[in-house]
Amino acid sequence: MSKTDNIFLIGPMGAGKSSIGRKLSLRLARPFWDSDKVLEQRTGVDIATIFEFEGEAGFRERESRVIDELSRQSGIVLATGGGAVLLTHNRDWLQIRGLVVYLCATVNTQLRRTARNRNRPLLHDTDPRVKLSRLFDQRDPLYRQIADIIVNTDNLSIPIVTDTLLRQLESPGACRKNICRLES
Repeated sequence: MSKTDNIFLIGPMGAGKSSIGRKLSLRLARPFWDSDKVLEQRTGVDIATIFEFEGEAGFRERESRVIDELSRQSGIVLATGGGAVLLTHNRDWLQIRGLVVYLCATVNTQLRRTARNRNRPLLHDTDPRVKLSRLFDQRDPLYRQIADIIVNTDNLSIPIVTDTLLRQLESPGACRKNICRLES
């Protein structure tokens, strides 16, 4: 399997991984998988419920099994959960088994895009901005560590990001320096 047979989307919640992944898969005529949705279908409960009963560690273990299984397929587009990069073996699998695209979004953008979504257990916090800032500081270096392509999704529509990504997939050397900052 060639590294470019698969496209793996990583990045924080609210960056657009699921929406852009669906659109990208249609444009490339490839199957689309969302690791969070697969996990919810298999367990019969939402992510928040898994967090409630098994904690983050239990969720990460389940998530890792799904990522291992899905990333072994060929010719897919996979949207991962925001914290999938926390485990070294997940990062290794993604990096070895596909082209990794970091969809980057600032904390302001994440707040705006996740404001009405109650199915985000890590945001059940007294101050979502502080929580998102901490997650960004922790995860951004991990995203960058394994990214082949980085696309900033701030203030951009799904079609524009998809078109940008498709252009970058055609000439990946031109896109590594796209900067994502903590604030917009």
